[in-house]
Amino acid sequence: MREVVMVMPRMGESVIEATTLHWFKQEGETVKEEESILEVATDKVDTEIPTAYPGVLKKILAKEGEVVAIGKPIALIATMLEEPTTNKEGEAPVSPVDTSPPNLTREQIDAQPHQSLRRTIPGRFYSPLVRSIAKQENISPQELGQIPGTGKEGRITKKDIVTYLEKDKQVPSIATPSAAVATSPQDEIIQMDRMRKMIAERMVTSKRVAPHVTSFVEADVSNIVYWRDQHKAAFKQKEGIPLTYTPIFIETIVKAIKDFPMINASVQGDQIIKKKAINIGLAVALSTGNLIVPVIKDADQLSLVALASKVKALADSARANQLNPDELADATYTVSNIGSFKNLMGTPIIMQPQVAILALGAIVKKPAVIETPQGDAIVIRHKMFLSHSYDHRVIDGALGGMFAQRVADYLEAFDVSRQV
Repeated sequence: MREVVMVMPRMGESVIEATTLHWFKQEGETVKEEESILEVATDKVDTEIPTAYPGVLKKILAKEGEVVAIGKPIALIATMLEEPTTNKEGEAPVSPVDTSPPNLTREQIDAQPHQSLRRTIPGRFYSPLVRSIAKQENISPQELGQIPGTGKEGRITKKDIVTYLEKDKQVPSIATPSAAVATSPQDEIIQMDRMRKMIAERMVTSKRVAPHVTSFVEADVSNIVYWRDQHKAAFKQKEGIPLTYTPIFIETIVKAIKDFPMINASVQGDQIIKKKAINIGLAVALSTGNLIVPVIKDADQLSLVALASKVKALADSARANQLNPDELADATYTVSNIGSFKNLMGTPIIMQPQVAILALGAIVKKPAVIETPQGDAIVIRHKMFLSHSYDHRVIDGALGGMFAQRVADYLEAFDVSRQV
């Protein structure tokens, strides 16, 4: 039996450290391959970490509440395996854990103080998640210093700060009217949860920072409706997932972004950063009434089948609260399918620092005038509205309107002879 070192895994490009929240296993207990043994928190999200090796949890190197840099040791696993197991294709399994470098010995590990890259607000240590929440909730250093901590050495945990926000801190003024609201005994007063307050803060910030303009275009999507009706049963049988409209629309939006690359940009001060990667954020409504935006990375490189699979996987993970930090990062353009709520059109708010967002309305049957060799005729067609909001600091009406129209043109020109 040999010992391997489990390290803090990489969890997104901008994440440099994570806080150990809870060990599901204790020293001496058996662990299975790919079994989650630790919950950690970053400044973006909480997530569970599995191990790539079956065996015994020999030693915990990162105690609960400790902040650990990415790539640093967090545990020792005693295992009978000499190498990681392989999957059915013969490749090493994808896993967030790595073994230690060859020059890292057991004695060196035991000798390390295992101190984290802790940053301070004068007088106390704070995890990246606590610092992130404090920043988002506009908690001053002085106020943060007064919150009781239940972690090691009195450190404030995520639970401590969330409890404080829910019970002791008033709702931020930006999320409430400046004037007092009259209430009656029959009224129900609902305290915003942390996610709702974060959404409120970000939406107000976006409207304050970016002058929003919204263009509306109506598209005839009859070809897409007929094609989907013809292929959805076979697609479900072959791929095991439903063929929804969303991946078809995303594929079309990506084509329009390639035609108008300035839509796929961000603003940083007085600089416009035109993004090369096309990463599509997909707004997902949660059962709590809140909203989260997972990201389809490199959407321009995915087939329709791959897009359909990715859309379903991300939506399922979002609703099960199982998204990892990397799945929420680096969106360059966002899509919101308001048609799923039977809405015809809307005025979506831009996700900063992006410069545009597209809302997809409900598909409805409408009488439409079409031209035929015999003259104009009124027929029933499937129509939908596209609502395109964009940042007028960067995108003028011509570009914003042409992009929306280009998406509509691609939708209307959908090839009905296409095979899945």
